Amino acid sequence: MKNVFLCICLVSSLLGFSQDWANMNFFKEKNQQVMAEGKLVAAVFMGNSITQGWVDMRPDFFAANSFVNRGIGGQTTPQMLLRFRQDVIDLKPKAVVILAGINDIAENTGPISLEDIAANIESMVELAIAHGIHPLVCSVLPANNFPWRPEISPREKVIKLNELLLAITEKHQVTYVDYYVSTVDNEGGLKIDLGYDTVHPNDKGYQMLEPIILESLQSVLR
Repeated sequence: MKNVFLCICLVSSLLGFSQDWANMNFFKEKNQQVMAEGKLVAAVFMGNSITQGWVDMRPDFFAANSFVNRGIGGQTTPQMLLRFRQDVIDLKPKAVVILAGINDIAENTGPISLEDIAANIESMVELAIAHGIHPLVCSVLPANNFPWRPEISPREKVIKLNELLLAITEKHQVTYVDYYVSTVDNEGGLKIDLGYDTVHPNDKGYQMLEPIILESLQSVLR
């Protein structure tokens, strides 16, 4: 019986080690290609499905501006922090655009406080600064419900998290990019014509975001 128990523990341990929790391998080949080509990377966009969907819907925006997209659907800030070195720092971009936090509020990887979400984003900011990369911290987009977690009410949490993120940018004297004010409706949600659901932008939504981030990046990269 003891041997059976030890075998079960060993299998469980091996299964745990085999899991790529932060999806570290997702961009491995693409990162190697970017580094091998040695091309200028103006900015890396780090984020979740909102960032990933951006390049899926509007690839020309990234290609025309020498931007690299490193968004992975469903991810939370601790996962992004774990892969920040290989998916951002190693690519040697001039800037990094960080849009994160909504999946933490949705508790995709478990309960987490707003302060801890902000701390993870601040750690990414500190890593970027330490490596000569200009960090731009984006406000979380408005949301008043989650299609996949209807029991969670995110509206007020988004507002509070954005306040914490603004404070981080002021502390480190880096750029805060306010998407929220241009995309929120009168009920604290994403404007219906800008999203294909209550969280994710549609093509029109991304067209709304692009001049906002371009203005901020042009200021930083100048």
